[in-house]
Amino acid sequence: MDVSQASKECAAVLETISEAVICEREFLETILVGVVGRGHVLLEDVPGTGKTLTARSVANALGLSFSRIQFTPDLLPADVTGTHVFNEETREFEFNEGPIFANVVLADEINRAPPKTQAALLEAMEEGQATVDGETRQLPRPFFVIATQNPVEQEGTFPLPEAQVDRFLVKTSLGYPDQAGEVELLRRRAGREVGTPSVERVLEPDHVAQLRQVPETVRVDEDLLEYVVGLARETRVDGRVEIGVSPRGTQRLFEASRAYAALSGREYVTPDDIKRVARPVLTHRLVLTPDATVKAVEKADVIESVLESVPVPTVD
Repeated sequence: MDVSQASKECAAVLETISEAVICEREFLETILVGVVGRGHVLLEDVPGTGKTLTARSVANALGLSFSRIQFTPDLLPADVTGTHVFNEETREFEFNEGPIFANVVLADEINRAPPKTQAALLEAMEEGQATVDGETRQLPRPFFVIATQNPVEQEGTFPLPEAQVDRFLVKTSLGYPDQAGEVELLRRRAGREVGTPSVERVLEPDHVAQLRQVPETVRVDEDLLEYVVGLARETRVDGRVEIGVSPRGTQRLFEASRAYAALSGREYVTPDDIKRVARPVLTHRLVLTPDATVKAVEKADVIESVLESVPVPTVD
């Protein structure tokens, strides 16, 4: 699959999902950057904005198997990865796969589970495998997680560990639709008998695997590599930041930039591609100083400052 074909297929996926989800196209593009960039997606928003519908619609449009894990305070790691159960007939223990064994896993309200259970996803997200009782099992290919979380200010939530947050390629927010969008939401509901809209399959699983290989063919010039590194390093010297973007985050910005260029139908990355994905890729990776937190400094403001201070290379 070449870049041109990948761009057309991504456009078809976006068009199909937008028939079910009322949102800005930029939001759906960010999610698809996560998918094409072989990463994971974190959605943060208040309940009822369509996070779960979005995840299910993405899986359906891509033609992939889908599994949903409802995270709760009493959820155990074995409830995620699976466990061995004794079979009375064979007199042997058999492994019952947990919901993690699917192409697309929706980790719903992930920050309502304690850190120990959240950590059960770490190996799966990083290595594409799950280890249960000392035995490692490969997860389906392709595999990616779409996690949702409520704002941390809400009661009954646990902050995600920094190592977990760093595993998400992008973090984005759906937000409330505008008035016209909310009216359209009701209009669509009036036109069907079921409460939740459905999305038709656009791609086949093998096409998704090919699609995720396309960004590897996208060219990134040397000065843009310097620009990507410059943005990451600038976050580490900002006085408002206690922990800046890690080398893993630098690599993720590089990968997301290539994925966005592929979505746009180009075989090369531009500075605008990097700036477009910098916010959803870098913002959630920052840890602010206590003083900045007390002063209500927003992580997004830090990224805006970084984008303004680092010189943008000129593309011929």
